[in-house]
This record gives sequence, C-alpha cells and structure tokens, in this order.
Amino acid sequence: MTTQPDHGQELIPQPERTPDAVRVALARIAPHRLGEMERHKEQALAAAIADGKIGHLQHWLTYWHAQVEIERRPDLSARYRTALAAVNGTGSKDDPAFRSGMDEMTAVEAEAQRAVAL
Repeated sequence: MTTQPDHGQELIPQPERTPDAVRVALARIAPHRLGEMERHKEQALAAAIADGKIGHLQHWLTYWHAQVEIERRPDLSARYRTALAAVNGTGSKDDPAFRSGMDEMTAVEAEAQRAVAL
C-alpha cells in the first residue's frame, strides 16, 4: 500500500490495484458499500462473459479503486458529500446549483481516478 501525504490525514493508505486489496480497503472505510461493489462486479462479469471483453472488469476495478480514494481522503470525501447535498437539494436539473454540484462531483471523481492511476 502507498500513501499520498500531501492530501492531509488519510483514513487508510491507498490500496494496491487488486480486487482483494480494494475490497478490504472498502470494508474498512465504507462497509455499507460492499453490497453495491459486489452487485457492480456481477454486472461487469456478466458483461465480460457476454461480449468476451475484459474491459468491463478493468472498468469495475478502476471505478472502485477511485471510490475508495474518495472515501479514504477526507478532502475528497467532504467535497463529494457537499456537492451531492447540493444536487439533492435542488428542485430540478434546471437549477444552477444542480449543474454546479454535478460539475464538482465529476471533478472529485476525476481527481480520485488520477490519484489511483499513478
């Protein structure tokens, strides 16, 4: 496991890019999401079998590695939750706060994906 100390106090070190390491990390910091991770894995596996492409499983691992990155880093987690609250607090997709919140959520997810791609 590696760490990126320039992001402040991280809850756990960044896990290796393996399904088991990512699953163990998620279980430590967001155990309530394990069922979601498992359902997503089953969908990715079914799609990989159906079309014979491993890319579905690679996407699954990248997605969950990034989700762990968001959960383990309080800076990203706070930004994501604030943006999600803004999105959920809007009355419609036409509300400027909706687009702003969605943009921030996308930015957080992109930052997390860059961090795990290193």
